[in-house]
Formats: sequence, structure tokens, C-alpha cells
Amino acid sequence: MSRLTIAAAVIAAGWSVSAGAAYADPAPAPPPPGPKTTFEGDGTYAVGADIAPGVYQSAGPVEDGACYWKRVKGDDIVDSAMTKKAQVVQIDATDTSFTTNECQQWQKTDAEPPPAAAPGDLLGQLGAFIGRGILTGAG
Repeated sequence: MSRLTIAAAVIAAGWSVSAGAAYADPAPAPPPPGPKTTFEGDGTYAVGADIAPGVYQSAGPVEDGACYWKRVKGDDIVDSAMTKKAQVVQIDATDTSFTTNECQQWQKTDAEPPPAAAPGDLLGQLGAFIGRGILTGAG
């Protein structure tokens, strides 16, 4: 066999291999990333799309601020707080959004969700503030 015949055979073989590769099925694309389980302390996040439902914790406010957060279901605020303390919040799958402002980073945790506040708890807290003159300006 001549060198020319061998060269032609090698080129033809390479061409058929590369032509076959052009018709091969492409590798499947990786799935899109799911909702976050860690997110920054400022913003409004869609539950199920931006963030996963679950129990989250934050170390509290940044610097000397007050950490504010709220859970929303449709048009209703289902829970909220403004505090200078570390927070643990249960974000339900039925919540539509979670808003946070001036809080440190939120992280999904295996911690127990906080107990639900009884209706009288808020009145008791307001009574304590009034007793100290905080709401009346007397303190």
C-alpha cells in the first residue's frame, strides 16, 4: 500500500469519526439550582422559588441596628418581628414571601421552630412596656 493510500485512509477514518461525533446526543444540561438555604439579611425572597421552606436562624441585627423580618402568605402578614436578638423563624411552604432587613445572614437549620405566640402574649408584652413608661414617654 502506498503512503498516499494510507494517508487517504487515515483522513477518511478521521472524517467519519468527527462527522459521527457531530450527530451524537449532547450531554444533558445540569439541573437548575434549587431554592437557596442560605441568604443575605436584606431583601424579599419568594418561598419555594428563591428560598426553600424550613426553619432558619440569624445571629440577629447587623451592627447597632434592629433586625426586622416578616412572613407573608398572599396579602397577609402571618408573622413578623423587630429585634436586637438572634432569631429562629419557621418559614412554611404555604408562605409566599419572606422579607428581612438589617439582619445578619439567614441559614437553614435543624433547630426546633419557635413556639407560636398565644394571642395574650402580645398584650402582656405591651402591658410590660406601658408599666415601664416606654410607650407613654414617661420612662
